Amino acid sequence: MSSGTSSSDVTATGAPRPGGSGLLGDLTVSRVGYGAMQLERLHDDRAAAVRLLRRAVELGVDHVDTADFYGDGFVNDVIREALRPEDGVVVVSKVGAVVDPDGPFPLRPAQRPGELRASVEANLKSLGVERIPVVNLRRLDVGPGIRATGPQVVDVDDQLEVMTALRDEGKIGGIGLSAVSLDVLRRALPAGIVCVQNAYSLVGRDHEEMLALCAAEGIAWVPYFPLGGAFPGMPRVVEQPAVTEAAAKLGRTPSQIGLAWLLRHAPNVLLIPGTASAAHLEENVAAGEIAFDDETLAALDAVPSQSTNILLG
Repeated sequence: MSSGTSSSDVTATGAPRPGGSGLLGDLTVSRVGYGAMQLERLHDDRAAAVRLLRRAVELGVDHVDTADFYGDGFVNDVIREALRPEDGVVVVSKVGAVVDPDGPFPLRPAQRPGELRASVEANLKSLGVERIPVVNLRRLDVGPGIRATGPQVVDVDDQLEVMTALRDEGKIGGIGLSAVSLDVLRRALPAGIVCVQNAYSLVGRDHEEMLALCAAEGIAWVPYFPLGGAFPGMPRVVEQPAVTEAAAKLGRTPSQIGLAWLLRHAPNVLLIPGTASAAHLEENVAAGEIAFDDETLAALDAVPSQSTNILLG
């Protein structure tokens, strides 16, 4: 793990950057990264999880997204084992929820300032580092996913007070926001936000105004659920006729078309698609090579958008 990389054209290991380079605050990273949540599926094959992360580094991935609540610490522990300082990988974590094995959902909100600090400390411990380059505050303002109620509804100013204190203490580098509304992002801008993680895809473009604001402010847009379909009722990118037609035309998979569209749609997009499969990892990275002609891009841009604001709990 590292605080940065050595060149805009290649990673610290000398690998070409899939999708080219992008900025995450003041850090240069490959535009195609890796979301580590699905490493949970390899809980019974730790060696395979380590191999998958090593393969990601070989392929030019140097932006890995994680959380201490992924696999109840398992994923962070694998990252700690697999990644080396010389890899130059920027590890980004998140706070705002904790594991709830006995609850109605796998996670529950943990939005109060003391809980945010405790979650940062837990991430530092499980990752085995003294400083995390970027930490996202998952606000739970918008769906899909769990929402905050009762005492877990906390003003963003109170949350940013503890996040900026952690930054001042050197425990975190940049502050990001996740599952955030446009109004809350605007209020948070003076704190120096480096990235926003919201659900966003070709078929779920609820946050177009927020994406434009992020581009104007130099804030990275890091979409999760980039292919839609994460919950019942959410549309799936890979089922859209324009997507399957583009895939057939270009000799690619529909998933690759959906990811490539995101990279083409806005220059501040950084992708973190997740998988537990080395073959799918290689496909995701290869999406960074895809170029669209005007006709194909126009057909993709015309795909209807549907709401992703599905809240649980």
